[in-house]
Amino acid sequence: MAYSISPNRIYQQPDEYQTFLFHCFTHLHNLACLLHLKKQRNSMTQPTLFSFIFFLTNLLVSGKHIPTTLQGPFHPITIHFDPSLRRGSDDIPMDDPRLKKNVTSMFPEQIALALCTPTSMWVSWVTGDAQIGPNVTALDPTSVASEVWYGKESGKYSSKKRGNATVYSQLYPFEGLFNYTSAIIHHVRIDGLEPETKYYYRCGDSSLPAMSEEHVFETLPLPAQNSYPRRIAVIGDLGLTRNSSTTIDHLSKNDPSLILMVGDLTYANQYLTTGGKGVPCFSCAFPDAPIRETYQPRWDGWGRYMEPLVSRVPMMVIEGNHEIEPQAAGITFKSYLTRFAVPAKESGSSSNLYYSFDAGGVHFIMLGAYVDYNSTGAQYAWLKEDLRKVDRTVTPWLVAAWHPPWYNSYSSHYQEFECMRQEMEQLLYHYGVDIVFSGHVHAYERMNRVYNYTLDACGPIYITVGDGGNIEKVDVDHADEPGKCPSQGDNMPEIGGVCHLNFSSGPAKGNFCWDRQPEWSAYRESSFGHGILEVLNSTYALWSWHRNQDTYKEDSPGDQIYIVRQPDICSPSTSLKGNNESEQVKGAAVSAKCLCVLLLFMVAFVIYQLLLCD
Repeated sequence: MAYSISPNRIYQQPDEYQTFLFHCFTHLHNLACLLHLKKQRNSMTQPTLFSFIFFLTNLLVSGKHIPTTLQGPFHPITIHFDPSLRRGSDDIPMDDPRLKKNVTSMFPEQIALALCTPTSMWVSWVTGDAQIGPNVTALDPTSVASEVWYGKESGKYSSKKRGNATVYSQLYPFEGLFNYTSAIIHHVRIDGLEPETKYYYRCGDSSLPAMSEEHVFETLPLPAQNSYPRRIAVIGDLGLTRNSSTTIDHLSKNDPSLILMVGDLTYANQYLTTGGKGVPCFSCAFPDAPIRETYQPRWDGWGRYMEPLVSRVPMMVIEGNHEIEPQAAGITFKSYLTRFAVPAKESGSSSNLYYSFDAGGVHFIMLGAYVDYNSTGAQYAWLKEDLRKVDRTVTPWLVAAWHPPWYNSYSSHYQEFECMRQEMEQLLYHYGVDIVFSGHVHAYERMNRVYNYTLDACGPIYITVGDGGNIEKVDVDHADEPGKCPSQGDNMPEIGGVCHLNFSSGPAKGNFCWDRQPEWSAYRESSFGHGILEVLNSTYALWSWHRNQDTYKEDSPGDQIYIVRQPDICSPSTSLKGNNESEQVKGAAVSAKCLCVLLLFMVAFVIYQLLLCD
């Protein structure tokens, strides 16, 4: 199994010498640590030269390191669901203290942050009381002001900004169904923020007075080649179950500076409008429902539950299928579009269903899978222009996110968004997108670099993290297992076309499903969890996926890899580089190896002499 390369890409295979250098410096670091060990343990037994050389050579061949994508493609690995665990859990009830309203009158609640521009932030919150029942009357959003006070010292607010307030209604023209109208939802953009600076803030209406308690956040670095957020948490399909709460607790311990939420937030549409108990399968439990109902108070409970985290860490969202929430007159996405502020206008988008933003040296593109994605549509035109304007000398990393995965080897949602892939994949590949995050499938899966179902060294790393813990339970079936391949009539998208296909090449040629784990699927595991992306510099980023159950024992990642960009060898072109450059690469590899070996043994000799001396 090896990578190929699309003919419109420049590519040379640097894996051997780049990986060697990476391991070499790792081992130099390990050897340097011996000095620290010696200082701490003066009673260490004097090593013999033979034992030290054995230790040194063992380091060189042990391979005990975090792998890099330079070593790919990797042979597929499957970790099946642990039968000692439960596949899912019930939703947390609305009378749980974390979901109940704990402020009075017009005091702010459900406070949340979102990035706007590198020097501005959205602050959002809710005031007043929502209404639910056969007949509801919307609140007047002008009855309360939208203010944010903020500054760099606790209790001292040097700046004040005002924003906008609105309400929305979820209406169902069917007998017996309840309608809903929201409390007042506020969005204020605060600007003039300095990078990597702690700010203290309060929000509300000072004239009532009804201001929140003080909250605090820290701004991200400005876009630059060597400035990156500390940790970026990535979650999807979260919901509000006991498993969801474990995910959020575990994520909070990892102390992110930014959260990426890749769709399916509250699962309010797993309920009837009258409330009651949420169900894993709405159509199974309520086959006679006249419409896909929702219990909108779950949105309010979710906002209250998330406030301790998202009032201090900005969360960037993209819609999933559970946010569609159809109602009267064909209206969709009303709750999602009203509750969340995103930098759509700031990024040139005409819709809050797709947008982009910068976080340090990373440019994020958030795409909408449930709005027109065809190459003749507005979203595609916006995407093409947004990609064209990206300056990779300022934001070297290009990360995309949308809800349903294009590459997926689970039975659930298999090839569901093949139409979207066929419309957009070539454009993302051409501009060198580095990583793609998706959810939708309630499990974890990381791909080898792939383009058009072919292993491609310049393709993105696709990662599915739809394992946040929602009520629909974890997915365990794989499409390549006997009897688990869906029919081409299964997995129909709620919005968009159907483009299911049989593979035209490779081991699965002529078939709809593989008969083994596809070669483009590097690692898959049926477990709830979340991911952390740590961008180290302009070429290296550490990706770690954490299982929920690991928070109760030694907390080591379930999957971990360095994702390595190769901008000099993966760039748009019509031909491959010539043989002369290939010879230069080979020469560089030999020189690098010789230099590294020489340095390694010089350091080894010095350390050995120091160990002998006391």
